[in-house]
Amino acid sequence: WLFFGKGKLSYTVEAPKWTLLGGVLGVLYLTSIVISVPFVGVGITMVAVIIGQLVMSMIIEHYGWLGSKRSRINKEKIFAVISMIIALILVN
Repeated sequence: WLFFGKGKLSYTVEAPKWTLLGGVLGVLYLTSIVISVPFVGVGITMVAVIIGQLVMSMIIEHYGWLGSKRSRINKEKIFAVISMIIALILVN
């Protein structure tokens, strides 16, 4: 929107600071993927990304962040993440 005349660059000063965190974390995420792919390959990198998303989603649901329904971390969820980690190690 900024380039087509409907956005305001000055809004970055007015916006809540936590909303700008997505841009910073996005840059870190993409940089880490670009750096890791030549070393470990695309498949292992993507499995590692999925494991990270699973762990973070368990934490978000456990605490009910972002308006999600609270769901306790149970042994099945932990077993699923541990199984993915073991698979990542075995594939590597």
